Amino acid sequence: MAQGVYKASYKSGIAYRASVTYKNKHISLGSYSSETEAYASYREALNIISNDSITIDNFSLSDFTLKFEKIITLLNFRDKGMYISNPIYMRQNYFSYFLDKNTELKFDIDDLFYYSGHKIIKRGGHLFVNDYGSQINILSRFGIHGFSVAGRDYEFANGDSTDFRYSNIIVINSYIGVFRKERKAKYVYQTKIHINGDFVIGTYSSEIKAAIAYNKAVDIAKSHGLNKNFRENYITEIDGKTYADIYTTIKISANYISYLNNCAD
Repeated sequence: MAQGVYKASYKSGIAYRASVTYKNKHISLGSYSSETEAYASYREALNIISNDSITIDNFSLSDFTLKFEKIITLLNFRDKGMYISNPIYMRQNYFSYFLDKNTELKFDIDDLFYYSGHKIIKRGGHLFVNDYGSQINILSRFGIHGFSVAGRDYEFANGDSTDFRYSNIIVINSYIGVFRKERKAKYVYQTKIHINGDFVIGTYSSEIKAAIAYNKAVDIAKSHGLNKNFRENYITEIDGKTYADIYTTIKISANYISYLNNCAD
């Protein structure tokens, strides 16, 4: 067999695996259908780790048999001395996670441990990781719900939707059914619930009050026999007594109550 290549048997047939040792670490380069391809990937890996003219910014995928993710891993290991199996490249004070050659996501160093062990998947315009058997939207790490809308519920401070550093994420609406509005040079919070269309529950002086109003609207809907799969707000900023006091006194739209009464008739 060619150097750096060995044959492996699988139920589906024979495959040729390639590997390279660099900085005392044995690195698997992947599985290939032919010895020629596997050896080519081995030679490419040697070229990357020994040739500083190949950089994160100038390499061309057309020059490689190696998979894209492995190229990023090798470049990062060579340049930064850190082996990470996911396609991460360390920058100054942050790191890049490459979904592909043209899609570079930026994250704070604080998130390095998490994304070193969690692969990001893009589907339907959303970014997910597999975590404990579930697909988790990466926006949830910022307290942003999966159904939130960019520009309405959150925004990127510098306008770059690939920059997920914490300082760049501005959360506008933190709670379900709550929408921030500007009125007379100050913010108020409007609560809506969706039942065959959006009902405005009320407008409130604080985000927490608006979130509690939404929860109360959900409870009232359930008491009228509407058993939709409502999500409710989990509020940790106040204690139970304060929550109960607000819940008891918060006003709910009379039109909403009337609608529910008519539904029950």
